[in-house]
Amino acid sequence: MPLVILAIASLIAMVLSVGIGSVSMTPAEVGAVIFGEGSSLQQTLVLDLRLPRTLAAFATGGLLAVAGALMQVLLRNPLADPYVLGLSGGAAVGALLAMLAGLGGLIVSGSAFAGAMLATLMVFGLAHGTGSWTPSRLLLTGVVVAAGWGAVITLMLAVSPAQRLPGMLYWLMGDVSYARSPWPALVLLFLVCLLLVPLGRSLNVLARGPMQAAALGVSVRPLEWMIYILASLLTATAVTMAGSIGFVGLVVPHMLRLVLGNDQRLILPACALAGGTLLVLADTLARVVIAPEQLPVGVITALLGVPTFLYLLYRSR
Repeated sequence: MPLVILAIASLIAMVLSVGIGSVSMTPAEVGAVIFGEGSSLQQTLVLDLRLPRTLAAFATGGLLAVAGALMQVLLRNPLADPYVLGLSGGAAVGALLAMLAGLGGLIVSGSAFAGAMLATLMVFGLAHGTGSWTPSRLLLTGVVVAAGWGAVITLMLAVSPAQRLPGMLYWLMGDVSYARSPWPALVLLFLVCLLLVPLGRSLNVLARGPMQAAALGVSVRPLEWMIYILASLLTATAVTMAGSIGFVGLVVPHMLRLVLGNDQRLILPACALAGGTLLVLADTLARVVIAPEQLPVGVITALLGVPTFLYLLYRSR
């Protein structure tokens, strides 16, 4: 039932996003255009401009929320998030390097994935050290690694050609207006959810600790590596599509756990729907709050995420 409610909320958010803009459209007009009716202007506005952007925002939000939920299961820390732990920064560095080299398409996506994987390995390797992981050590290591990626990004911007700077800066702040086709990201999100739901029981046990999971027959190390790879892949895809958007993976899983509990079989698909809905609404707000100018959607998510992060940090002190 919660998933049905979230799915309905997602549809409503997408219809509102498609209908709101410089030329407003009613939900009935939006539905008519989607089913092949309406004027040529309305069809161009919906099918070529607004709907792809809305679907890209939904896919990006869902990818980041599921990645955040996976990181929180792996680290057993509600403060874990691809942005906070430096995965988004590593993916952004990889993607920017490919862009500066004049590459595109799958190479940019592959470079972003490599950067996210490198960031993941750095965080876990440095946080583990000669002892075991602790929430404070992981959080501190992630923040420092994220700051390091930020310094690398600043260096890259400083040496980049001047004509490329505006687009790169706007992309780094998080922007879905220039996102390519959303369908590969949507398919990836769907496939990952199909893969993870049968593993929900193992993820529930892993969230209680690796020793308890091993005692109950869970193959801990392969499962952890699968989470590493999936979280990096999801983050890299989201960063490649819309730039570095923060705090979606922090806010959405935490809020859902307050409402739905901690069963990963329910939380992970709910994160896909709720994360997508949140970013669709944030992107809609970014388009209209100072219209006709547009804000980067990353500004809206940061305004939501920073207070939430500080509240969680206060609770876990």
